[in-house]
Amino acid sequence: MTGLDEGTPLFAQIAERLAEEIADGGLAEGERVPSMNELAAFYRINPATAAKGINLLADDGLLDKRRGIGMFVADGARRRLLAQRRERFAGRYIEPLLTEAARLGIGPDDLVALVAEAARAVPLDASGGVTV
Repeated sequence: MTGLDEGTPLFAQIAERLAEEIADGGLAEGERVPSMNELAAFYRINPATAAKGINLLADDGLLDKRRGIGMFVADGARRRLLAQRRERFAGRYIEPLLTEAARLGIGPDDLVALVAEAARAVPLDASGGVTV
C-alpha cells in the first residue's frame, strides 16, 4: 500500500486499498487484514478513520469479523469484487466504445477486429498483464 492523497476521504481510500489487495489476490480469502491500529500507524491517521474504512468493506460483506481475533477476507470476496469491477469497466469503457463505434458506422465484427489488432500491439507479461 502506498500513501494516501488529499482529494478523497481517507476512510474511502483505506477501503479502496484493501479492496484492491483482495481483488489482486494480495489478500486471500480467509486471510487476516491489517487491524485499524495497524492501518492507522502505517498511514499516520486516526484509528477511527481506519476503522470506518474497514467497516465499509465489512458492511459490504467483503470482510468477516472474528471476535477477539480481527477482520478476515470473506469467502467469495474476490469473486464479488471482480464482478463489480467488470460491471464498472463495462459502464465506463465498453458502453461508450459501442456508442462511438455506432456513430462511426463500425459494426460489431469490425470493432472486434480493431480491438484484437490493438491488443496485439500491447506488450504483455507472462501472466497476460500489460507491461509498463
